[in-house]
Amino acid sequence: MLQAFITLRFFDVLDIIITAFLLYQLYLLLKGTLAINILIGVLSIYLFWVLVKALHMQLLSTILGQFMGVGVIAMIIVFQQEIRRFFLLIGSRYLKSSTKIKFGHFFSHSEKKDNSLIANILGETLVSMAKSKTGALIVVTRISELEHIANSGVILNAEISKSLIKSVFFKNSPLHDGAMIITDDKIVAARCMLPLSQRTDIPGEYGLRHRSAIGISENTDAIVFIVSEETGNISYSAEGGLEQINNKDEVVKIFSEIKE
Repeated sequence: MLQAFITLRFFDVLDIIITAFLLYQLYLLLKGTLAINILIGVLSIYLFWVLVKALHMQLLSTILGQFMGVGVIAMIIVFQQEIRRFFLLIGSRYLKSSTKIKFGHFFSHSEKKDNSLIANILGETLVSMAKSKTGALIVVTRISELEHIANSGVILNAEISKSLIKSVFFKNSPLHDGAMIITDDKIVAARCMLPLSQRTDIPGEYGLRHRSAIGISENTDAIVFIVSEETGNISYSAEGGLEQINNKDEVVKIFSEIKE
């Protein structure tokens, strides 16, 4: 009696689906960065190694085998930023869901009231600065409070107000260069340094503010609002993306959604 050449169990199908999903998520994580080119190069070398092994080419097989033997360590070194970003995203999503379950019922009413007030202040301020083409970079934290980023600037711990935000980003202010960090109802710090995105697909018309905004949103769960000094356009960055904002209502809507 002939045995089936391939036996496919339920768990084999599940294994394929999970693997495909993880590979797709890895692609989304690396898409548009230099790391995707490195990953393709590593996979090409691995496939070439499999081929020379199958053809019994001993010399090449031995050399490539030694290279693949330290491949895991090399991958960790090369992709340390992407690995760090992956774990940050996983941890942030877990903490966000668990916080909602544990505390959402008790504090939902008071948070909505405070967030609505802050959202309106932020929306009015951004629109006002856009009209005067006052450049701004404002990071709104979520689960991660970004203490290491705040400590790179000047600690303020001040109440959020339109006049304070505008005075910080006034072009002659000593605090205008850099990012402002907002956590809950406080302006935690100003003149903070943000990591620049290493992506290669960012349009050339975007300057350091936009690259910094994308850089911090790639690596954390923060939302970043940007006012362009050149065009007066308002935009925001989340999870490495960049979208334009047209009016105050859109700012309020975005802020309300991220603080739900």
